[in-house]
Amino acid sequence: MVIRSTLPDVVIPSVSVHEYLFGDITPDDLDRVAVVDGVSGAETSFRSLLAQIDAVAGAVAARGFGVDDVVALHAPNLPAYVTVFHGLLRAGVTVTTINALSPGPEIAKQLLDSGARLVITVSALLPAAEAGAKGAGLAPEQLVVLDGDSAVAPGYASLADLLAEPHPAPDVTFDPATHLAVLPYSSGTTGRPKGVMLTHTNLVANVAQCFAIGVERDDVVPCVLPFFHIYGMTVLLNVALRTRARLVTLPRFDLAQYLGVLQDHRATFLFVAPPIALALAKHPLVDSYDLSSVRAVLSGAAPFDEKLAAAVVARLGSDVRVLQGYGMTEMSPVSHVIPFVRRDISSGSVGLLVANMEAKIVDPATGDQIEQPAEGVSGPGELLCRGPNVMVGYLGNPQATADTLEPDGFMHTGDIVTVDADGVFQVVDRLKELIKYKGYQVPPAELEALLLSHPKISDAAVIGMPDEEAGEIPKAFVVTAPGATLTESEVIAFVAEQVAPYKKVRAVEFIEAVPKSASGKILRKDLRVAR
Repeated sequence: MVIRSTLPDVVIPSVSVHEYLFGDITPDDLDRVAVVDGVSGAETSFRSLLAQIDAVAGAVAARGFGVDDVVALHAPNLPAYVTVFHGLLRAGVTVTTINALSPGPEIAKQLLDSGARLVITVSALLPAAEAGAKGAGLAPEQLVVLDGDSAVAPGYASLADLLAEPHPAPDVTFDPATHLAVLPYSSGTTGRPKGVMLTHTNLVANVAQCFAIGVERDDVVPCVLPFFHIYGMTVLLNVALRTRARLVTLPRFDLAQYLGVLQDHRATFLFVAPPIALALAKHPLVDSYDLSSVRAVLSGAAPFDEKLAAAVVARLGSDVRVLQGYGMTEMSPVSHVIPFVRRDISSGSVGLLVANMEAKIVDPATGDQIEQPAEGVSGPGELLCRGPNVMVGYLGNPQATADTLEPDGFMHTGDIVTVDADGVFQVVDRLKELIKYKGYQVPPAELEALLLSHPKISDAAVIGMPDEEAGEIPKAFVVTAPGATLTESEVIAFVAEQVAPYKKVRAVEFIEAVPKSASGKILRKDLRVAR
């Protein structure tokens, strides 16, 4: 059976992201603070933000970038990120967001795969960006350093240069339902990172669907979850801009700095991943700050149990709502959430389907659909979702698209769920092989391929091991080549030199053989059971 959202449908207009977020802004809202730099305290009003967005759109259009082009944005959370991201969308450019922690080789792969012709970065990340651009065959003039000047990153254009150019924002025309707004990279249910094709309508739809979360006009939203990740991009950045809430940006997570921002800016709505929730619940430093302004904490990106939710409430106060959501990059990303107004739903669940969303639960062994019960809880099965926020496919990868999207539009999530009679979903397991380290996706296949490139390793497998702080950590099982000697520290160092920090292997076990099926597939469940 098809399970429909119990929330009323919302209207999803056929407009660009820019038009949806800013097209109906009122004169009163123009002078509200839109973005605050959490480090310096500098404030940007909606009026100034929109002028900067138009200036960036005009500058990139004057450089020849428009509807048929992809530009890479490689930066941490800064007010400038908000300006540039929306300036690019305003110009009709497709934005591929790059993880700020990615090393040069990973950046080069994404640039080549996405077809990006321009990289926009910051000086702190310039060495990796330069290496990635060079690896992708881009010239120095195809790189912009937002905070660059004659002393910092000489020779590169800067944001100040873009803002100073006298070019009006271009008039662009495209079909929001088919034109790609963003190309974030995701491993999907398994495998190597792939470009997720999300249209303007996908992003507009998910902002509209996220109204159930309960962000309001007077909320103050600290943004430590990265904007380059779809969670930060949609749920923090775009939802806050649409509701005219106040964003406070932080370029990285430092607990003392984060708590200082919560206190000094009177933060009200926190969006976190479980490791931050764990710190809020247990770290002694929390007691040194006044967090009485917080009214809600929403966790996503990785599993979050009811005990941790209760610990957060016990620490922050009984009036604080602790919510949970669920989604994937491929769904822009939110498909489920506990609405702020629903105090009857367990914080250990992922809540209800968002508006305009449908789901099926399928037995992964038989393919039979599992019914939603009239009372009680259903049996477990794989979750499939369909809605206006679901991607149009993976860039240049029709096979992966066909493996993920059914002909009727339902998308495989790879997660095993149950649903109760009231439409509340619970994630109980997952089919997909991704490791979730502090909310970041770590594909085992990528690490395994890297390990196999080591001359002293003849075979390898990687699984996620439970970890209280990180959720999961990547653990490698290594078979050494005949006659070779290798240590755990050597394996860890080999991987660390070539991947972003969150992808590092953090434990190694040497084994005689990797368990595999008759078809040669790694039996990860056997490794988990044995260890």
